[in-house]
Amino acid sequence: MKQNEIAIVMAAGLGTRMRPLTETIAKPLIPVCGIPMIETGINALIKRGVSKIYIVAGYKKEQFEYLKQKYENVELIENKEYLEKNNISSLKAAAHLLGNENCFICEADLYIKDDSIFLPELNQSCYFGKFIEGYSDDWVFEMENNRIVNIKKEGNSLFNMAGISYWLKDDAAQIAKALSAAYKEPEHGKLFWDEIVNRVLDKINVGVHPVNTGKIIELDTVEDLHLLYSSL
Repeated sequence: MKQNEIAIVMAAGLGTRMRPLTETIAKPLIPVCGIPMIETGINALIKRGVSKIYIVAGYKKEQFEYLKQKYENVELIENKEYLEKNNISSLKAAAHLLGNENCFICEADLYIKDDSIFLPELNQSCYFGKFIEGYSDDWVFEMENNRIVNIKKEGNSLFNMAGISYWLKDDAAQIAKALSAAYKEPEHGKLFWDEIVNRVLDKINVGVHPVNTGKIIELDTVEDLHLLYSSL
């Protein structure tokens, strides 16, 4: 077990693009191939040996309670601001953990098709990234000398955000400091947490850990779910 690693799993959102399914079930708990999406991530983190997994829940938070009984190293954190603020609020709910240990930050609505992606030794803070040829309207990374220098929406032939990142504890502490400062701004509720990272890229060394597109599958809509099943 890697005693120096924890994970924060962001699971508080409404999942509006996955309606009508999310009217009755929290999006990360939608089963894919017989297992809730979030559990594909939990099992992969456990396989790596992460010592503690913190799930930040908001919408239908009570539906996540069973995970504490099923997995002994899972703990729930409530995001009480999820209705009013963007996902900056989920990281703020877990901000007390940042800087204590090396840390994964993961989205909960991912289908981890190959859990070996979590096994490599990671010696640098990094985002897991999928290289997309041509235009992408997703979150992308601009790089210089193997270092991320800008995180933005839209770009051409760049690494795309894959929903998983890894932070050395000193870098996570810098993010926590910037998060606290951002919360003093009147419009902070509109921010994504990755925009906070973007503010401290000059203070931390963040790279991209490349992953194959098919190994992490982001499921945003019911159509994405249908496409996944049709490809199996």
